[in-house]
Amino acid sequence: QAAKRPRRRGTAPEEAGKGSRKHPKGGRRGEEEAAAGGSLFQAVSSGKSATEESAEYPLSLNSPAWRRFRVGFCELIAVLVRRAQHGVIYDEYLMDSLVALLTGMSDSQVRAFRHTSTLAAMKLMTALVRVALSISVQKDNRQRQYEAERAKGLNRRAPEKMEELLEQRREGKPLLFFFFTIFSSINAKKEGGGLIDLVPEIRAICIEEMGQWMQYYSTSFLTDGYLKYIGWTLHDKQGEVRLKCLLALKGLYRDKETAARMELFTSRFKERMVSMVLDKELQVAVEAVRLLTLILQNMEDVLTDSDCESIFPLVYASSRPMASAAGEFLHRKLLAPATYASGEAEGCSEDSRTFLQSLLCFFIESEFHDHAAYLVDSLWDCAAPLLKDWPVLTGLLLEEPPLEGELGTGRGMRQATEGHPPVGRASGKKAFSARERKMQAEDRRRLTQHLIPLLPQLIAKFSADAEKVVSLLEAPGYFDLALYSTGRLEKYLELLLVQLREVVEKHSDPEVLGAASRALHLLCRPELTFFSRADFARSRLVDHLADKFQHKAKELFQNSVLKEEDAYSMAATLKRIAIFHSAHDLTPWGFFEPCKRLLHHAVDTGEVPQELPRAMTCCHFSLLWELAHISGSADELSPSQEQVLSLKKKVKSFCSLCQRCFTDTDPKVQEQAFVLLSDLLLVFSPQSAKKGGGGSNEGSPGLAALAYQAEPALQSQMACFLLDHVFSHCQDQDSIVDEEEDSGALHIERLHQRRNLLAGFCKLVIYGVLELSAASDVFKYYAKCYNDYGDIIKETLNRVRQIDRTEWAQTLLLSLQQLLAQLLLEQGPGGVESEAFQEIRDLARRFSLLFGLHQLQNRSALVALHKAGIKFAFQEAASPNAQLGLVHLPFLELLSEFSPRLMHPDKALLLSYLKRFCPAAQSEEPHWTSFLVYQHSLSPQEEERPKSAAKRSRLDGSSSSELRVSDASLPSSRSSSRLQTPLLTSTALRVKDQAKGGLQLKGQVDSGGSESEFVLR
Repeated sequence: QAAKRPRRRGTAPEEAGKGSRKHPKGGRRGEEEAAAGGSLFQAVSSGKSATEESAEYPLSLNSPAWRRFRVGFCELIAVLVRRAQHGVIYDEYLMDSLVALLTGMSDSQVRAFRHTSTLAAMKLMTALVRVALSISVQKDNRQRQYEAERAKGLNRRAPEKMEELLEQRREGKPLLFFFFTIFSSINAKKEGGGLIDLVPEIRAICIEEMGQWMQYYSTSFLTDGYLKYIGWTLHDKQGEVRLKCLLALKGLYRDKETAARMELFTSRFKERMVSMVLDKELQVAVEAVRLLTLILQNMEDVLTDSDCESIFPLVYASSRPMASAAGEFLHRKLLAPATYASGEAEGCSEDSRTFLQSLLCFFIESEFHDHAAYLVDSLWDCAAPLLKDWPVLTGLLLEEPPLEGELGTGRGMRQATEGHPPVGRASGKKAFSARERKMQAEDRRRLTQHLIPLLPQLIAKFSADAEKVVSLLEAPGYFDLALYSTGRLEKYLELLLVQLREVVEKHSDPEVLGAASRALHLLCRPELTFFSRADFARSRLVDHLADKFQHKAKELFQNSVLKEEDAYSMAATLKRIAIFHSAHDLTPWGFFEPCKRLLHHAVDTGEVPQELPRAMTCCHFSLLWELAHISGSADELSPSQEQVLSLKKKVKSFCSLCQRCFTDTDPKVQEQAFVLLSDLLLVFSPQSAKKGGGGSNEGSPGLAALAYQAEPALQSQMACFLLDHVFSHCQDQDSIVDEEEDSGALHIERLHQRRNLLAGFCKLVIYGVLELSAASDVFKYYAKCYNDYGDIIKETLNRVRQIDRTEWAQTLLLSLQQLLAQLLLEQGPGGVESEAFQEIRDLARRFSLLFGLHQLQNRSALVALHKAGIKFAFQEAASPNAQLGLVHLPFLELLSEFSPRLMHPDKALLLSYLKRFCPAAQSEEPHWTSFLVYQHSLSPQEEERPKSAAKRSRLDGSSSSELRVSDASLPSSRSSSRLQTPLLTSTALRVKDQAKGGLQLKGQVDSGGSESEFVLR
């Protein structure tokens, strides 16, 4: 009966604070409960003076157990209201006490109280909204029943039923008034305070629950008084809060009737919602695009053309969720508005034709990007049936006049048959379900059945368009090739092979030739039943190319010179042979010998430089195919000694030719020679020969003879090439800055080529083909060229460290020695005071950071590094000028950067070693700046007791005055500025830079020994 006794309610916190509430039944029990409620409220209110935040509390913990607790806590409140909605909820004590408790906790300065009370109050409010909504629905139903009964005639009316409905309608009004009184009581405390709370979780809770109120009970809550809070919070600094705002608005704009009531809100906050598509939080930006899609769908003429144009470029975003959301927006706005208006999901063939034409117009006119694959992938989730309408697509391609532009046919075929997004959008390897795999197999079958008869016709029509031909030649990769035989479609296979040959003869573009080579390779797989036909067509094509090449080569060898047209024809033929040799075994045609002869002729005379790269490529692939034959036969039988020796002889002769190409004036020839040499040295290295050449774990003993070790002269030339063609571009950064804007793409391409050259050299070091000391030429550019090659050099540093830490440390030391020697050569002893010396010191600091915090693992390597560095610093130069003295003494300053990584016992031992090694330190205290810096870095200052402030300042002042000794107090090692070419400038043997009477060191730098040997010395 409590539901029939609504009463006037004061302010809930005030009444609860007084503690004067009486139980409806009266008596001592009511007084005790009221006192208990008052004391509880007083206890919570006393927490308002607390100023310390709780570090951990249940709602702040993110473990699975506490997440379940949070869900259960919210469910408890919802179940409490749902179970009590017909009785206890209307009494004069429960709701008032609960509201007083929650509002009292919400004013506390303790975050745990505030967060918990906000969550409980909002969930309580949501549960009460549901109950109020059900009462409102019942009230409206009874009103309609009453009106329907009243509209009947006097003879058909039921007075008792009308009286009952009227009484129930009167009872509903006080109940709704009771709920709205509770709503106002909670909102007065939580609505504004929760939304301006410093804790973002509390603000997010308020926004999330408020959105549910508006969605459930829009009649009472979808007002400007509530919407303004969501609009204001769209500017919140926390991405979590902005995300809750967008999700709340999505629930409102999803209903067309609700969206129509939000015109004022939309006009006021539309600009902010449009700008949020570029939010720094990816999830927020994605939800903003989806929200604008709902606004476009349910509100006409709200988004202007400028608003939409800010969303269209997002179809090319690297994030696939963002691109898919933008693709759906583009689809609804431009591509298929009529289809959505009619309510058809897939549409008919005319809709597909209109869609594809609109898509092509958008792609051509927008000029946002050059790759249609990303546009197709963005639209795949919302328009896949239209993009897979192969009859309409091929009909557009075959009609006259021909369709302009590229529709991304290859991308659509790959998406339909494989389901993988384009490069840059893959978030990880996706595991397809059985249903998805079945759908892909069905799409592959339909695509194959439709395109097999039309593919030769399409290639013949667009044979002059390189871009379209490449896309069409990719189609066999997505076919079910078995249908050529099972479907009795061999005649179309013959037509396709004819078109492939015509494309190869007509085009010289590497991309087109590569696509034709891959398509022919797919058709020539031995497991296919039509292999013999495809192999015969391939043989005819290669015979034609071989005859043409041999005819031109014969003319060249006889006349020693070719006309310009003949030279171009030979270069084009070699290009086709080289590209096909990469995917097909052409060793039966014996291209190695004529190509090697051509290389000899070109290197000796220099008359045909444009054929050199292609001839080198043909020889390279010929060697690899021959190695594959020998490795394959080694699995069954041991290869013959003649085959192994013949292949090794060919490898040696080819590497010698590539080495001679380093002297060519054409940079392209030099780069091609470097790339091929890097691959061959790695493939035929001793380690690869032990594994069988092909990469198997266990190699044949007969293949060990194939191991080829590069000579020191070849290694030196490769290092010289690396310095001249890769790192020379880092010397002058001004030339890069002054480049014109139209050459930006060319600069990026050249940088990519240089990175490939550097990666090839680093692989040789990592896999043991070159000595680890050869990496010093790379490591010394770690800081100077960090922007261009920092990732490659850092990965090489980490890999070499895993091989041998001691040798790695010696390589770092060698890099610093080379840089210092080069600085002294260029600027003399005065270069130590220059900025270049500080750059070397910064490089040493970066090297020291690579040792990390594992002191025990790096102990022996660091000790050996310091020993070798000390010996190098005190080496005297054997030169006619006896006044040079210790020219390498500043190296101690570089060595001091590694001192913090030493353990304290090693510092003491190194300090005694330094004093024993320096004779001047035994007789008198040396006053050399570099020596003092290094000595100071080894002194165990951290272990001393802290001195008084006056004594510490006095000592610091004296030490700083010693460190500021002028250059006049240094020995005569810096007096001479004329130095000859020193050693250790590079591991590369630069013959052109060597001078007579160069500066030589007395002895070699000791590589160090074990720690026990160091202690004994």
